[in-house]
Amino acid sequence: MIKIAAESGARIVVLPEMWNCPYSKDFFAKFAEDFDNEDSSPTISLLSEAASCHGITIIGGSLPEWSNGRLYNTSCVFGPDGKLSAKHRKIHLFDVDIPGDITFKESDIFTGGDKPTIVDTDAGCVGVGICHDIRFPELAMLYAAKGAHIICYPGAFNISTGELLWELMQRSRAADNQLFVATCSPSRDSCGGYAIWGHSTLVGPSGEIIATTGHEENVIVAEIDYSKIKLQRKSIPLDKQKRGDIYQFVDECEEEKHQNSE
Repeated sequence: MIKIAAESGARIVVLPEMWNCPYSKDFFAKFAEDFDNEDSSPTISLLSEAASCHGITIIGGSLPEWSNGRLYNTSCVFGPDGKLSAKHRKIHLFDVDIPGDITFKESDIFTGGDKPTIVDTDAGCVGVGICHDIRFPELAMLYAAKGAHIICYPGAFNISTGELLWELMQRSRAADNQLFVATCSPSRDSCGGYAIWGHSTLVGPSGEIIATTGHEENVIVAEIDYSKIKLQRKSIPLDKQKRGDIYQFVDECEEEKHQNSE
């Protein structure tokens, strides 16, 4: 499927959350890989080879990662040279308890990441989040402030929250920050007892849907025109209209760097 996308002209390919294993807490640890050990990380080797072979950037969905005895939900970004250029560990872990519907606690399985991830690629500046990370506008605001053109969210929203929120969250993050948002979900018939919503989507900087799928397995390729970001921000200059005298957005990572340099 990566080959199909690349041959269709894709320069950035986004894969789903937890695509190398059934989406079930019973399987995450069994399929987890130590990314620092080449002999025990065949999925990492596959992604590296695919990116290099096709000369593309791959946002590698997410995989279960073992590191220092902890399990993480991790997305790896590979450049056209096949080298790992960034790694994002899911920051916001998904815990849900809807009586009579679904109970799922990601925090019982995974350790949350503690760093935002933004990477320059030959196809634009990319911010990375995983699934539940999309629910938190602060992370998207940070990526926009750091110059991201597009935020990619591999995700696996369930049917209940997916129907209510999946499209809404994507369009909100894109429109709020006047940039592109791309998501990729497993298809609904993926293995495991977790019912997945699907509907991988690309959204433009005014919140418009550019391309989307249903819940079946599919490949979609769409063109991204980054000039639309500048046009949208010029037409509706939200950044200039913000009231810093009333509220402020503080990048704690930058504050910490500044303090350490003093």
